[in-house]
Amino acid sequence: MKTVYMYTDGACSGNPGPGGWGTILKYKSTEKRLSGGEKNTTNNRMELTAVIMGLRALKESCHVILTTDSKYVSDGISKGWAESWKENGWRKKDKKPALNPDLWDELLALTHKHRVEIIWVRGHDGHPENEECDKMAVAESQKFI
Repeated sequence: MKTVYMYTDGACSGNPGPGGWGTILKYKSTEKRLSGGEKNTTNNRMELTAVIMGLRALKESCHVILTTDSKYVSDGISKGWAESWKENGWRKKDKKPALNPDLWDELLALTHKHRVEIIWVRGHDGHPENEECDKMAVAESQKFI
């Protein structure tokens, strides 16, 4: 199984508002950059989309080492929150609806296809790839302003 390093970030100008996402995939000496955005979205949707688009780009099952500054994404996956929300009809423990079930559902399916290991980093703290993904995400969000 190939080991791929994935770095992601999402950005939103206003929440909701124009948003963007950026993903960097690295395998050996190959690097692929992906980015996009939406006119009216939220930061969390862009964080999720960045991961989804990165995983979608992989042509085979891989060991993915995902670095993200999103606690929403990292905790949702690593602490099993999203799996629980799905099992409970997309409801949280407090019975309130879980947000972004469409994206979580796709992300969960993709994490079952790949072996995903998550590393959380503090945002805007000098991590080179995280900073680059942030620049990509912000640039995409600016296209809608």
